Amino acid sequence: MDVLAPVKAFDRLQRRHGVLAVPVAVIKKFGDDQGGNLAAVIAYYAFFSLFPLLMVFVAVLGFVLDGDPGAQQAVLDSALNQIPIVGDDIQAGSLTGSTAAVVVGAVGALLAGLGVTLATQTAFNRVHGVAHRERPDFLISRVRGLGMLTALGTMQLISTAVTGLVTGGLGGTALTVAGLVISLGVNAILFAIAFRVLTDPSVPTRELRPGIATAALLWTALQAVGGVYIGHVVKGASTTYGTFATVIGLLTWLFLGSRVVVYSAEINSVLARRLWPRGLFDPPEPADLEALRSLAEIQARRDDQHIAVTFDDPGSSPRG
Repeated sequence: MDVLAPVKAFDRLQRRHGVLAVPVAVIKKFGDDQGGNLAAVIAYYAFFSLFPLLMVFVAVLGFVLDGDPGAQQAVLDSALNQIPIVGDDIQAGSLTGSTAAVVVGAVGALLAGLGVTLATQTAFNRVHGVAHRERPDFLISRVRGLGMLTALGTMQLISTAVTGLVTGGLGGTALTVAGLVISLGVNAILFAIAFRVLTDPSVPTRELRPGIATAALLWTALQAVGGVYIGHVVKGASTTYGTFATVIGLLTWLFLGSRVVVYSAEINSVLARRLWPRGLFDPPEPADLEALRSLAEIQARRDDQHIAVTFDDPGSSPRG
């Protein structure tokens, strides 16, 4: 009995039906591009950028809202609802202005934040098959990163202000729905900026729209589910394992978010280049060969370097 018979049957089915073929193609291309590694690097830099950003955030608000405890708590509640795990720790303290905290936090956030943007650019370039020689140089890539960080900071301030205004006059179900709608809208704008700024200009904006919509929806869901998960699981674990549980929980949340971003970019690439159906077994589909060809061609690093990819005919002997 062939234990792989059910999988082979599914393979034949998904090759014939686009509804199944596209998700399979996205998952397989994610594996081809080593998407898990790309997401891990993004999450790594995001982890180290989060705490300096919070340091700056808390210190600046300490100056702006000095002497108004009610306003301080309202702003903290609205801003930190989007960051599971660390919210309670920040809320446990009080907002105090500190010039040293602003300077140190700003430098740390800038360096780590650029790491996030560079890692994301690398992921997007690989996903879309952009050759190394066509990628932005040292200066341009960092200018794009600074632009992204500026946009991110501006949108976060707008999100905080709008969320605070809305939640100030609502309660119960209306508060929850309003918060989700605002979060979804802000996330959609942020991802639209991120995907456009950090993706190579050779990729048309219209090809980025499916991934932007997917990332906004999944990220909003991750924020909502993440808060519930942390409330029921990580908080209980924290009483036993302390800070270790908090760190692991935060890393997990960031890693899942990074995978959402990479998977969303893969959707754009698969749809735009029609890289489906993909075969789980031999014989390979044309999309399989195209994906492998692209992986080889992106290694070109000089204008005078040319990479040609050929495949043996099916049934022929492999080259020795």
